[in-house]
Amino acid sequence: AYPMQDRIAALLRQRPQTVPELAGALQAPSHEVFLWLAAMLRYGMAEAQGKANPEGYFTYSLKEVRS
Repeated sequence: AYPMQDRIAALLRQRPQTVPELAGALQAPSHEVFLWLAAMLRYGMAEAQGKANPEGYFTYSLKEVRS
C-alpha cells in the first residue's frame, strides 16, 4: 500500500482539488503531491476536470470505476 496515494484519494473523494490545495491539506511539498497524482493519472485512478483555473492549475478528481 502507498500511504500518500491513499491520503490523496481520500481528499479527492471529498471534492475535486488542485495540486496546491492537496499539498496544503497534506502538509507536503507540491512537487511530491504532483508526482503521486501523475502516477494516479497514468494508471486511470484520477482525472483532470475541464480547463486550468486562472492561476494555471487543473482541478483533479478520482475517476469513477465502471463495472
